[in-house]
Amino acid sequence: MYDLELEQFDVKIAFLHGELEEQIYMRQPQGFEVERKENHVCLLKKSLYGLEQSLRQWYKRFDSFMLGHGYSRSMYDNCVYFQKLNDDSFIYLLLYVDDILITVKSSIEIHTLKAQLSSEFEMKDLGAPKKILGIEIKRDRGAMKLFLAQKHYLEKVLEKFSMKNAKPVSTPLTSHFRLSTVQSP
Repeated sequence: MYDLELEQFDVKIAFLHGELEEQIYMRQPQGFEVERKENHVCLLKKSLYGLEQSLRQWYKRFDSFMLGHGYSRSMYDNCVYFQKLNDDSFIYLLLYVDDILITVKSSIEIHTLKAQLSSEFEMKDLGAPKKILGIEIKRDRGAMKLFLAQKHYLEKVLEKFSMKNAKPVSTPLTSHFRLSTVQSP
């Protein structure tokens, strides 16, 4: 069993890091029009939130950064990066838009990666993750257990389908079901 460190980060103004590959013009933002030139348009120099290309350009910039720092991209998910460390362990980074989850054996490695990322992007350290992508995360380090829940999501679904007062039933798996070490290395 592994007792990995797990930390969460947010990249501030992520979309503004992307470089545009084409010329894009926009109307002057309301309240920022140049007097007597209200009908003029602006040439964008950087990606902007809401622009279709922004997410792609941000990802390309982040991907280039990670690959340039010796990380490999997972062939199963382009937003998962990993690097083999000297002690034969790995560091994993999951990127979802501007949210980052990092897991590794040693917190020193997290701090090293955070310093690398912070040298290129403005980062917000969120510490131990409590929630990501709508999934609540609770950890019991003593018992070496990680609990994932989607209570709020399920409540919304029940509300949407008028089932808020429905009687709960057991999950498809029995409550005492445990994965073997072969099933969960």
